[in-house]
Amino acid sequence: MRYSKTHKEETRRKLLDSSRALVKKGGFDTTGVEALMSAIGMTPGAFYSHFPSKQALLEAVIQEELEHSIGMFRPGPQNDLETFRKRLKVYLSASHVRHPEAGCVLPALGAELGRGAPQVRGMVEEGLNRMHANWKEALGDEDAAWAALSQCVGALVLARSVKSEAARTRILEANRAHIERLLDAARKPA
Repeated sequence: MRYSKTHKEETRRKLLDSSRALVKKGGFDTTGVEALMSAIGMTPGAFYSHFPSKQALLEAVIQEELEHSIGMFRPGPQNDLETFRKRLKVYLSASHVRHPEAGCVLPALGAELGRGAPQVRGMVEEGLNRMHANWKEALGDEDAAWAALSQCVGALVLARSVKSEAARTRILEANRAHIERLLDAARKPA
């Protein structure tokens, strides 16, 4: 059977898309090549025609995920913060807590990323610096930008760590309200 000229790239794309969800839900270290390939209906041996190693796949997944997160928190034209606020509400939502496979890579894999290879940590640092620039533009304060960014990631980690829906809701609402107050304060004339 002959494959189309785009078959390899289409398969690579399917593998990346499937891997993002699998590793954010179950962790990268615990997800094997067999599970990654099985998810797209292929054998483990085919993996290496798309990536030279599992580490290379992780790097590609992390890069795409960081780009998505960077784009999510970008203030709109004339620094209109309405889109920024809407995205904050989506980020700090019960849905994001319940579905790590569809959300931000940082709260899903933060501990693994911290133990990762220097190249992965460098990619994360570069991505965080770019996210920080978006938050700094929105808040007008470098320290507040780091605090709000960290608060978002930390709030998700905590909300995913508790048993009751009431605690989860309180964590999300309190953090969202606090960050919105920072946004309001940033817009008030001095």
